[in-house]
Amino acid sequence: MSNIVAIVGRPNVGKSTLFNRLIEQKKAIMDNVSGVTRDRHYGYAEWTGKFFTVIDTGGYVVGSEDIFEEAIREQVQIAMEEAGVVLFVVDCITGMTDLDKDFADVLRRSKKPVILVANKADTTEKSYAAMEFYELGLGDPYPISAENGNNTGDLLDAVVANFPDTGEENPEEGIPRIAILGRPNVGKSSFLNALLGTERSIVTDIAGTTRDAIHTRYTLYGKDFIITDTAGMRRKARVNDNIEFYSTLRSMRALEECDVAVIILDAERGLEAQDLNIIGMADRAKKGIVLMVNKWDLIEKDSKTLPTMEKELYQRLAPMDYMPIIFTSVLEKTRIYKVIEKIAEVYEERSRRVPTSQLNEAILPEIEAFPPPSINGKYVKIKYLTQLPTPSPTFVLFCNYPQYIKDNYERYLEKKFRAHFGFEGVPITMFFRKK
Repeated sequence: MSNIVAIVGRPNVGKSTLFNRLIEQKKAIMDNVSGVTRDRHYGYAEWTGKFFTVIDTGGYVVGSEDIFEEAIREQVQIAMEEAGVVLFVVDCITGMTDLDKDFADVLRRSKKPVILVANKADTTEKSYAAMEFYELGLGDPYPISAENGNNTGDLLDAVVANFPDTGEENPEEGIPRIAILGRPNVGKSSFLNALLGTERSIVTDIAGTTRDAIHTRYTLYGKDFIITDTAGMRRKARVNDNIEFYSTLRSMRALEECDVAVIILDAERGLEAQDLNIIGMADRAKKGIVLMVNKWDLIEKDSKTLPTMEKELYQRLAPMDYMPIIFTSVLEKTRIYKVIEKIAEVYEERSRRVPTSQLNEAILPEIEAFPPPSINGKYVKIKYLTQLPTPSPTFVLFCNYPQYIKDNYERYLEKKFRAHFGFEGVPITMFFRKK
């Protein structure tokens, strides 16, 4: 039995609120609208020295008009199979429903330890209402309030009693984190599912299917990655409701937390303004970047189509033209594993450290050959440079007049850094300091 806890139940009983309470972070989107959560969502928690994984799931429904119903049920079933303990959440305010009874039958067949959680018991009177759930035959209900934390300690005591060992504090520590980003409906979830060979994220033709940022552990060529599928990022003017607003925030957080961002473009639509905006955010955040052009199978092409489009993309990306571009078809699984290979390379480039002696031997002659232009009779002399111990390549160049270094000369130096040391797919930062 693994230290994994699955939170299940019908829609709008407070599963995501309980998930956020247990992991002590606001990772899952919460809203009064039912069906906000669709995919499985993972987080990590600790109680009395025992560490465990928590899985949030979508609301389990049967016979509704929701087109995601079947896919959500599959996600719930997978979560229950993975889990060592299942938390079945019901609603003290609404009371017991036929769907609760039907789902209780499903849980009894699972043969997993099931703990009945009567949520929204904010007062003593509401706690008494939890008694009706004895009828489900799943043992004593635990009346709690996921919103304010009432009685969650007793619930956690019951949860960790099922664990055979203490578990891992953070099984993702030190593993490269990859964020899949892009506009809605470019194939982000399809890419993740193609890599895994399973329906990790729900996929439809409807833009906005993915809402939360979905984390997945992935291994290829002996290397581990944490891959995060995110919601499509649209321009602010087109974000229409709270759910989409918070989905965008989760996507931006995934970008902030990642080491390498895979930014997916639609080959039919090319590089649009919002794509440039997303790439610009990743560049400013100093993340490694791999540009993936998806739906390449839909393009009529000859031997010149790929190099021509690649050249056009780099021209439009300038001066952010340092990232690799890979043309793929997720549907046909064309070059999708090459993307992973390139991610691993960019991750290594981002963490590359160049000895100070090598830096000066390579770059100072380039500066002497093409020194900064003089301004007002002032000649800038760069005498020494070194790399700082930062997550992304950052260099300090010491000179006599740092205020006179212009952007075009910085771009010249950046090209020389890349020519000598690589740094493909990684933004380079330079600081000029007075010597």
